[in-house]
Parts: sequence; C-alpha cells; structure tokens
Amino acid sequence: MPERRRDAKPNETTRRALLGGTLLGTTGLLLGGTAAAATSPPSTRALTVASTDAWGARPPRSEPVVLARPARKIIVHHTATPNSTDYSRAHAFELARSIQDYHMDHNGWIDTGQHFTLSRGGHITEGRHHSLAAFDDGGNHVVSAHTSGQNRLAVGIENEGTYNSVAFPSTQYDKLVELCVALCSSYGIEPYEIYGHRDFNATDCPGDRLYALLGQLRADVAASVGGDPTGVSWPLLRPDDEGERVRMLQHLLNEHGAALTTDGIYGPATESAVSDFQRSTGAIVDGLAGNQTWNQAVRDRANGDSGSAVRAVQQRLGTTVDGIFGPVTESAVRDFQHARGLRVDGVVDARTWDELVG
Repeated sequence: MPERRRDAKPNETTRRALLGGTLLGTTGLLLGGTAAAATSPPSTRALTVASTDAWGARPPRSEPVVLARPARKIIVHHTATPNSTDYSRAHAFELARSIQDYHMDHNGWIDTGQHFTLSRGGHITEGRHHSLAAFDDGGNHVVSAHTSGQNRLAVGIENEGTYNSVAFPSTQYDKLVELCVALCSSYGIEPYEIYGHRDFNATDCPGDRLYALLGQLRADVAASVGGDPTGVSWPLLRPDDEGERVRMLQHLLNEHGAALTTDGIYGPATESAVSDFQRSTGAIVDGLAGNQTWNQAVRDRANGDSGSAVRAVQQRLGTTVDGIFGPVTESAVRDFQHARGLRVDGVVDARTWDELVG
C-alpha cells in the first residue's frame, strides 16, 4: 500500500531495553495523518505518513481496540535509541519494524505500542494498526500502550533518538509541529493538552532537551490551530495540608477507587491513597500529590457525567453537591470559565480543572 498523504495546516512503562545492540524505548504510540483546522490558516503543507502496510508491519496478535471517541491529549516521547545519522526513509521503516518486533516479542503486546513514530530524518510512520483510519475519522481513538494510565485517552508520538543532553534536530522538530497541528485539528485537542511522558509516569522520557521544547511546541501549534498554549500547572500537596484543594484531591482519588472521607485534611489515609494511586498509574510513588498525580487523576467531565469528580466540581463552584453533572452544574461551569477567561463550553477539561484547583 502506498504512503498516505494529506494536507496539514501549518502556521506499560519500561523506558529502555536492549534489542540486538540497539536501545529501544518501550512506550507506545498511535495515529497519523492530517486534517483541516476549524479556522483555516493562510496556507497548507503536505504531511506524509507511512502506513503499517507501507513499512511492512506484522499483523497484530489481536485486533486493537478502537474507542468511539476522540483522543483528548498528545504525549511526546523519545525512543531512547542511538541518535542515528541515517536520515533515510528506509532507516525509518527499519526503526518501525524493530520497535514493533520488540514490543510484540519482548513486551508481549499485541502490536506496536505507540500511534506514531517520527524518525530523526523527519519521516513519520503509523505505529499501532488502525491509527491512521482513526485519525482520518477524527472521532475514534485506538487504545495504545505508550503511557501507563493514559492509553485510552492520549495519542503517543515516539521521536527517534535520546534527548537527555543532545539537541532535538530542527527537521524532526518541524515535523513534530506539523503532526501535532494535524492531530489537534482532527481531534479538537487544545495546545495546552500536549505533554511529555514524564508528566504522567516515573521516567526521564522524553529527555531533558526535548521536554524543555514542549512550551515552544505548544506555542507553535497554537499559532496554527489557535487556543491557549500555556501548559497546565498543579500545586504540590503533602501530609498535614488542609483546605479545598485537598478536598478536591480526595474526591478525585475516590473517582479512581479510593474510599476517602472528603474532609479536606491530608492525613495518613489520604497519603496512603495517593501512594496507591501513584503505584497503579506508574507515577513516582512518594505520597505527595504533584504534577504526575494531578495529571493522572483529572478526567474531562461534562453534562451527563456523574461521580465523585463531579462532586469535586460542584463543591468548588458552590452548587448542589449530588454528583450529577446536569444543566445547573454546566451553567456554573460556564460562568466560571467566562470569569476566568477560559474557553466557555461547559466542559471541565485540564485547563478548567487547573483553574478550579487554583
């Protein structure tokens, strides 16, 4: 099958493993393609993504699960492989095959973990099967294996190389911007929902140098698709803290299976629940509620949802706390978003959670 070419608008968790003398990252990635933004930028440029057929992928062991809902965020990785100076398409295809072999034969996964792989030469390959089709649809998401706790929510992009101390190549960066623009346009992902792997799991991925570029990446994507490029920022909560932030944290932990009294006191029970949650999501286990804990705990909530996270929203906004996200709660969320200068849509996404937590 030939490569897929579309118009793009401009403007579980071992990190390293040895395979045949080559260090391969074991995170997963999905997706590929490009789509039109809601507001058309002044020009377009072509984005080419090689399908699994094009690079000679093995068939998956079983059919990947495709969810009938869009991805809500993008997570950037590095492969932790050598910084190859072979920038050819043939090398990119070889890389895609070696990653799939490792993920299937060593990790025991059904397929490549990630949605997309971006070589140092700027070649983009589809990772897990059906990722291109899901992207083309714009309303589906393929369950992946690139970030523990986020594989049903996020598109993973693996970038060839190791970027702890080495600079990220400009050709690779430009293609990463194009790919993120395409994904944000297709799925309606806000630029502030572009993250690095270390924002969720206990890893140095995507390397210090690439991670330091994520603010610029969000800004460059926002220049094309619009929206807010400012990354979310969470408070650090610890034992003996008290107040509304702690109460919201307790509600969110209960959403994920804890059974805490939402008393706003960060006592031993809350510390234990935080540690358990961190362990279950592959985060750093320290009992402190920081960046990784909040990023893993929050989920988009909107009209029709129910549960403890909705209670957190209602309590923070001073509405009836019944755990049911109905018209009254939606109206309160919209008022809050308007007052804070946020996108007013009544959906509690990461930016609105960020403001609610304060």
